[in-house]
Amino acid sequence: MKYRSIFFDLDDTLWDTACNNKACLEEVYHDYHFERYYPSFDDFFDLYMPHNLQLWAKYRNCEIDRRTLILERLLYVLRPMGIDDEVFAAKLNDDFLQRTATKTKLVADAIELLKYLFPKYRLFILSNGFREIQSLKMQNAGLAPYFERILLSEDASIQKPHRKIFDYALKTTNSRRVEALMIGDSFEVDIVGAQNARIDQIWLNPTHEGIKGKPPTFTVHSLLEIKHIL
Repeated sequence: MKYRSIFFDLDDTLWDTACNNKACLEEVYHDYHFERYYPSFDDFFDLYMPHNLQLWAKYRNCEIDRRTLILERLLYVLRPMGIDDEVFAAKLNDDFLQRTATKTKLVADAIELLKYLFPKYRLFILSNGFREIQSLKMQNAGLAPYFERILLSEDASIQKPHRKIFDYALKTTNSRRVEALMIGDSFEVDIVGAQNARIDQIWLNPTHEGIKGKPPTFTVHSLLEIKHIL
């Protein structure tokens, strides 16, 4: 068996971030009566999401810090309402994160795959997500029992796709590079990062996106296809 340590991205690889976060944002939209300012939730979401993704990209590239990410993603949609209050934005962010921890929708067949892999491999989470929320998400969604450890960018002081976080993961888990495998949905973050660290990769690509660089070691379009590789 070539691989012994398997590192999973969490968000949108196992935990359905797109669906769960959108549901939480819709709750926030209604509970805080943002419909008084936005014609519909879709208008609110369509303003929030592209800006949020841009901020995450800057955070990964060390262009902004965590506090700026947290505040600016919400102030961006609050300012059109005449609200430019960092204290309120921080409280709103805390509320949003607490709501996300209660959501349990997983990417299709996530549990079936983990049940298959668990007896054969050492399984780890390698995530850029925030420390206070990732463990809760995993526990509530039933993912936690399958993983030996959660490795976060905050612990490594660097985010994926930078090589140092992958080196940190190998060292922390006492894993050999040639026996490690990274599984993730983001080509730029998970796959390119693992390639730079000389770790094999499985790209979860359900939407059949085109490859934007060096081909991954493996590409799958669903989690269950991984059973044919491992």
